Amino acid sequence: MHPGMMWWWKQARGRGHGSCGPRAGGEGPAGFEFGFGGGDFGGGGGAFGVRRPLRFLAFKLNLSEDQVSELAKILDELKTERAQAAVDERRVTSALADSVGLDQFSAEKAAEAGELRVKSAQRLRDAVLKALARIHAILDKDQRTQLAYLIRTGALAI
Repeated sequence: MHPGMMWWWKQARGRGHGSCGPRAGGEGPAGFEFGFGGGDFGGGGGAFGVRRPLRFLAFKLNLSEDQVSELAKILDELKTERAQAAVDERRVTSALADSVGLDQFSAEKAAEAGELRVKSAQRLRDAVLKALARIHAILDKDQRTQLAYLIRTGALAI
């Protein structure tokens, strides 16, 4: 690579244009998120995708075909939960706007919105914990050590 391209390349990676690593500024509800940069994944962008994180983990952890198959199922279920959390967040925003937009503030509507936000975050937390337990079960000792390293260094965000 030409030395003049290094600055551009590092800047593009930092903005989440297809890099493998944590996205800038993105934590999901309750601080749980699988983040891999790029447009396929959670937070402010599109849906939480499976192909790139699966490929990334298969390479980094040296997964077998059976492990890749099981990991794909786990990530797909997590994708569905994150999509539901995004829908719930839009409902919360709408309900909070409705409570403020009335002639008189509606504390009941605001409280209902807050309860929905808490329940959504709890469901997402439970889904992430369940996914981590299932991932732990399919990995061997060395793969779990490598996964822990990826999480600690920020190459994989949960």
